Amino acid sequence: MTEIPEHLLKRAQEARDRAAAKGDNADAATPAAASEPSPASAAAASKIPPHLLERAKAARERTAGTEVAAMAGAVAAAAPAGGAVATAGAAAPTGPGGHTQRLLTVVKSGSIQDVKSAPVDKVHVWPHLLVVEFVAALAVTAFLLIFSIFVNAPLLELADFNATPNPSKAPWYFLGLQELLTMFHPMVAGVTLPGFALILLILAPYLDKNPSNKPEKRKFAISLMTIHLMFWTVLVMIGSFFRGPGFNFVFPWEAGLFFEL
Repeated sequence: MTEIPEHLLKRAQEARDRAAAKGDNADAATPAAASEPSPASAAAASKIPPHLLERAKAARERTAGTEVAAMAGAVAAAAPAGGAVATAGAAAPTGPGGHTQRLLTVVKSGSIQDVKSAPVDKVHVWPHLLVVEFVAALAVTAFLLIFSIFVNAPLLELADFNATPNPSKAPWYFLGLQELLTMFHPMVAGVTLPGFALILLILAPYLDKNPSNKPEKRKFAISLMTIHLMFWTVLVMIGSFFRGPGFNFVFPWEAGLFFEL
Protein backbone atom coordinates (compact mmCIF):
# COMPACT_ATOMS: atom_id res chain seq x y z
CA MET A 1 0.00 0.00 0.00
CA THR A 2 1.34 3.40 -1.00
CA GLU A 3 1.74 5.76 1.94
CA ILE A 4 0.61 9.38 1.58
CA PRO A 5 3.14 11.92 2.86
CA GLU A 6 2.21 13.62 6.10
CA HIS A 7 2.27 17.15 4.66
CA LEU A 8 -0.17 16.15 1.91
CA LEU A 9 -2.58 14.66 4.45
CA LYS A 10 -2.38 17.80 6.54
CA ARG A 11 -3.07 20.04 3.56
CA ALA A 12 -5.98 17.82 2.53
CA GLN A 13 -7.47 18.09 6.03
CA GLU A 14 -7.12 21.86 5.99
CA ALA A 15 -8.81 21.98 2.58
CA ARG A 16 -11.69 19.86 3.88
CA ASP A 17 -12.05 22.12 6.92
CA ARG A 18 -12.18 25.22 4.73
CA ALA A 19 -14.66 23.60 2.37
CA ALA A 20 -16.83 22.58 5.33
CA ALA A 21 -16.77 26.11 6.69
CA LYS A 22 -17.81 27.54 3.32
CA GLY A 23 -20.55 24.97 3.00
CA ASP A 24 -22.00 25.85 6.42
CA ASN A 25 -22.17 29.54 5.48
CA ALA A 26 -23.68 28.92 2.03
CA ASP A 27 -26.29 26.27 2.80
CA ALA A 28 -27.08 25.38 6.41
CA ALA A 29 -29.66 22.81 5.29
CA THR A 30 -27.07 20.32 4.08
CA PRO A 31 -24.60 19.81 6.94
CA ALA A 32 -23.66 16.28 5.87
CA ALA A 33 -22.49 17.44 2.47
CA ALA A 34 -20.61 20.35 3.99
CA SER A 35 -18.87 18.25 6.63
CA GLU A 36 -17.30 15.92 4.02
CA PRO A 37 -16.84 17.70 0.71
CA SER A 38 -16.28 15.87 -2.51
CA PRO A 39 -12.77 15.34 -3.88
CA ALA A 40 -13.49 17.89 -6.63
CA SER A 41 -14.38 20.68 -4.17
CA ALA A 42 -11.40 19.82 -1.96
CA ALA A 43 -9.05 19.88 -4.97
CA ALA A 44 -10.51 23.25 -6.01
CA ALA A 45 -9.99 24.73 -2.52
CA SER A 46 -6.39 23.47 -2.25
CA LYS A 47 -3.45 22.72 -4.45
CA ILE A 48 -3.60 18.92 -3.93
CA PRO A 49 -4.23 17.05 -7.18
CA PRO A 50 -7.55 15.15 -7.30
CA HIS A 51 -5.90 11.78 -7.96
CA LEU A 52 -3.93 12.06 -4.71
CA LEU A 53 -7.11 12.78 -2.75
CA GLU A 54 -8.82 9.81 -4.36
CA ARG A 55 -5.84 7.59 -3.55
CA ALA A 56 -5.80 8.74 0.10
CA LYS A 57 -9.55 8.09 0.46
CA ALA A 58 -9.21 4.61 -1.05
CA ALA A 59 -6.29 3.82 1.25
CA ARG A 60 -8.28 4.81 4.34
CA GLU A 61 -11.19 2.66 3.24
CA ARG A 62 -8.93 -0.36 2.68
CA THR A 63 -7.31 0.13 6.07
CA ALA A 64 -10.67 0.35 7.81
CA GLY A 65 -11.89 -2.78 6.01
CA THR A 66 -8.77 -4.74 6.97
CA GLU A 67 -9.13 -3.78 10.64
CA VAL A 68 -12.75 -4.81 10.70
CA ALA A 69 -11.98 -8.16 9.09
CA ALA A 70 -9.14 -8.82 11.56
CA MET A 71 -11.37 -8.04 14.53
CA ALA A 72 -14.10 -10.32 13.18
CA GLY A 73 -11.62 -13.16 12.71
CA ALA A 74 -10.28 -12.74 16.23
CA VAL A 75 -13.78 -12.82 17.72
CA ALA A 76 -14.69 -15.91 15.71
CA ALA A 77 -11.52 -17.71 16.83
CA ALA A 78 -12.02 -16.76 20.49
CA ALA A 79 -15.68 -17.86 20.65
CA PRO A 80 -16.23 -21.32 19.00
CA ALA A 81 -19.77 -22.40 18.07
CA GLY A 82 -21.77 -24.47 20.56
CA GLY A 83 -19.44 -23.71 23.47
CA ALA A 84 -16.90 -26.26 22.22
CA VAL A 85 -13.21 -25.78 22.82
CA ALA A 86 -11.34 -24.19 19.90
CA THR A 87 -9.39 -26.75 17.90
CA ALA A 88 -6.00 -26.51 16.34
CA GLY A 89 -7.64 -26.11 12.95
CA ALA A 90 -8.52 -22.46 13.66
CA ALA A 91 -6.87 -20.04 11.30
CA ALA A 92 -3.64 -18.61 12.73
CA PRO A 93 -2.73 -14.98 12.06
CA THR A 94 -0.52 -14.79 9.01
CA GLY A 95 1.53 -12.13 7.37
CA PRO A 96 1.60 -10.91 3.77
CA GLY A 97 1.16 -13.71 1.27
CA GLY A 98 0.05 -16.18 3.98
CA HIS A 99 3.51 -16.51 5.53
CA THR A 100 3.83 -16.96 9.29
CA GLN A 101 7.45 -15.81 9.45
CA ARG A 102 9.13 -12.60 8.42
CA LEU A 103 12.54 -12.25 6.87
CA LEU A 104 14.15 -9.38 8.72
CA THR A 105 17.27 -8.99 6.63
CA VAL A 106 19.72 -10.83 4.42
CA VAL A 107 23.25 -10.93 5.78
CA LYS A 108 26.06 -11.75 3.42
CA SER A 109 28.26 -14.63 4.50
CA GLY A 110 31.46 -12.67 4.03
CA SER A 111 30.53 -10.18 6.76
CA ILE A 112 30.06 -12.76 9.54
CA GLN A 113 32.50 -15.49 8.56
CA ASP A 114 36.17 -15.39 9.51
CA VAL A 115 37.85 -15.84 6.15
CA LYS A 116 41.46 -16.86 6.70
CA SER A 117 44.24 -16.10 4.27
CA ALA A 118 45.38 -18.68 1.77
CA PRO A 119 47.81 -21.26 3.21
CA VAL A 120 51.45 -20.56 2.49
CA ASP A 121 54.40 -22.92 2.33
CA LYS A 122 56.11 -22.10 5.63
CA VAL A 123 57.92 -24.21 8.24
CA HIS A 124 58.47 -23.07 11.82
CA VAL A 125 62.12 -22.87 12.85
CA TRP A 126 61.48 -24.54 16.19
CA PRO A 127 61.00 -27.41 16.48
CA HIS A 128 60.63 -28.49 12.84
CA LEU A 129 63.70 -26.97 11.14
CA LEU A 130 66.15 -27.22 14.04
CA VAL A 131 65.26 -30.85 14.70
CA VAL A 132 65.93 -31.77 11.08
CA GLU A 133 69.24 -29.89 11.08
CA PHE A 134 70.32 -31.51 14.36
CA VAL A 135 69.54 -35.00 13.06
CA ALA A 136 71.44 -34.24 9.84
CA ALA A 137 74.47 -33.06 11.86
CA LEU A 138 74.41 -36.25 13.92
CA ALA A 139 74.23 -38.38 10.76
CA VAL A 140 77.21 -36.59 9.15
CA THR A 141 79.25 -36.88 12.36
CA ALA A 142 78.53 -40.60 12.60
CA PHE A 143 79.49 -41.09 8.94
CA LEU A 144 82.81 -39.26 9.37
CA LEU A 145 83.60 -41.23 12.52
CA ILE A 146 82.98 -44.60 10.86
CA PHE A 147 84.79 -43.54 7.67
CA SER A 148 87.89 -42.42 9.62
CA ILE A 149 88.11 -45.81 11.33
CA PHE A 150 88.54 -47.70 8.04
CA VAL A 151 90.32 -45.07 5.88
CA ASN A 152 93.53 -43.35 6.97
CA ALA A 153 93.95 -39.65 6.38
CA PRO A 154 96.44 -38.72 3.59
CA LEU A 155 99.05 -37.34 6.00
CA LEU A 156 102.69 -36.82 5.04
CA GLU A 157 105.71 -37.98 6.99
CA LEU A 158 106.81 -36.23 10.16
CA ALA A 159 107.91 -32.67 9.68
CA ASP A 160 111.68 -32.09 9.36
CA PHE A 161 112.84 -28.61 10.30
CA ASN A 162 116.02 -29.16 8.29
CA ALA A 163 114.05 -29.83 5.08
CA THR A 164 111.24 -27.33 4.52
CA PRO A 165 109.04 -28.36 1.59
CA ASN A 166 109.04 -25.97 -1.34
CA PRO A 167 106.42 -24.76 -2.03
CA SER A 168 104.90 -24.82 1.47
CA LYS A 169 101.17 -24.71 0.97
CA ALA A 170 98.31 -24.65 3.45
CA PRO A 171 95.46 -27.17 3.19
CA TRP A 172 93.26 -26.60 0.15
CA TYR A 173 90.46 -24.95 2.15
CA PHE A 174 92.94 -22.27 3.33
CA LEU A 175 94.65 -21.75 0.01
CA GLY A 176 92.31 -18.89 -0.86
CA LEU A 177 93.44 -17.02 2.25
CA GLN A 178 97.10 -17.83 1.50
CA GLU A 179 96.59 -16.47 -2.00
CA LEU A 180 95.25 -13.23 -0.55
CA LEU A 181 98.38 -12.93 1.62
CA THR A 182 100.50 -12.79 -1.52
CA MET A 183 98.48 -9.79 -2.80
CA PHE A 184 97.74 -7.67 0.31
CA HIS A 185 99.06 -6.80 3.73
CA PRO A 186 98.38 -9.53 6.34
CA MET A 187 96.02 -7.19 8.20
CA VAL A 188 94.01 -6.61 5.04
CA ALA A 189 94.15 -10.16 3.68
CA GLY A 190 93.65 -11.97 6.99
CA VAL A 191 91.23 -9.69 8.88
CA THR A 192 89.66 -6.90 6.83
CA LEU A 193 88.55 -8.70 3.66
CA PRO A 194 87.33 -11.95 5.33
CA GLY A 195 85.60 -9.93 8.07
CA PHE A 196 83.88 -7.72 5.53
CA ALA A 197 82.69 -10.78 3.58
CA LEU A 198 81.33 -12.48 6.69
CA ILE A 199 79.50 -9.34 7.83
CA LEU A 200 77.97 -8.92 4.39
CA LEU A 201 76.74 -12.52 4.39
CA ILE A 202 75.28 -12.08 7.89
CA LEU A 203 73.41 -8.91 6.86
CA ALA A 204 72.15 -10.39 3.59
CA PRO A 205 68.85 -11.72 5.07
CA TYR A 206 68.13 -8.28 6.53
CA LEU A 207 68.99 -6.41 3.34
CA ASP A 208 66.96 -8.72 1.10
CA LYS A 209 63.57 -9.29 2.77
CA ASN A 210 61.94 -10.89 -0.25
CA PRO A 211 59.87 -13.83 1.12
CA SER A 212 59.72 -15.65 -2.21
CA ASN A 213 61.52 -18.98 -2.58
CA LYS A 214 61.66 -18.85 -6.37
CA PRO A 215 65.17 -18.32 -7.79
CA GLU A 216 63.99 -15.90 -10.48
CA LYS A 217 62.64 -13.57 -7.77
CA ARG A 218 65.72 -13.69 -5.47
CA LYS A 219 68.25 -12.05 -7.77
CA PHE A 220 70.04 -10.10 -5.03
CA ALA A 221 70.65 -13.11 -2.76
CA ILE A 222 71.66 -15.42 -5.60
CA SER A 223 73.99 -12.83 -7.11
CA LEU A 224 75.67 -12.17 -3.76
CA MET A 225 76.28 -15.86 -3.04
CA THR A 226 77.43 -16.54 -6.61
CA ILE A 227 80.01 -13.72 -6.48
CA HIS A 228 81.29 -14.94 -3.10
CA LEU A 229 81.68 -18.55 -4.28
CA MET A 230 83.30 -17.60 -7.59
CA PHE A 231 85.75 -15.25 -5.86
CA TRP A 232 86.83 -17.84 -3.30
CA THR A 233 86.88 -20.71 -5.83
CA VAL A 234 89.17 -18.79 -8.18
CA LEU A 235 91.60 -18.04 -5.32
CA VAL A 236 91.66 -21.68 -4.22
CA MET A 237 92.28 -22.93 -7.77
CA ILE A 238 95.13 -20.43 -8.33
CA GLY A 239 96.79 -21.41 -5.04
CA SER A 240 96.37 -25.12 -5.75
CA PHE A 241 97.39 -25.48 -9.40
CA PHE A 242 99.21 -22.26 -10.40
CA ARG A 243 101.70 -21.83 -7.53
CA GLY A 244 105.11 -23.52 -7.68
CA PRO A 245 108.40 -23.31 -5.76
CA GLY A 246 108.64 -20.16 -3.70
CA PHE A 247 104.88 -19.80 -4.18
CA ASN A 248 105.54 -18.25 -7.57
CA PHE A 249 103.00 -18.24 -10.36
CA VAL A 250 103.57 -21.15 -12.79
CA PHE A 251 101.61 -22.92 -15.48
CA PRO A 252 100.89 -26.55 -14.44
CA TRP A 253 101.20 -27.86 -18.02
CA GLU A 254 104.77 -26.48 -18.16
CA ALA A 255 106.30 -26.71 -14.65
CA GLY A 256 104.19 -29.54 -13.28
CA LEU A 257 101.61 -29.82 -10.55
CA PHE A 258 102.66 -28.76 -7.03
CA PHE A 259 99.66 -29.86 -5.08
CA GLU A 260 98.99 -32.65 -2.57
CA LEU A 261 96.01 -33.51 -0.42
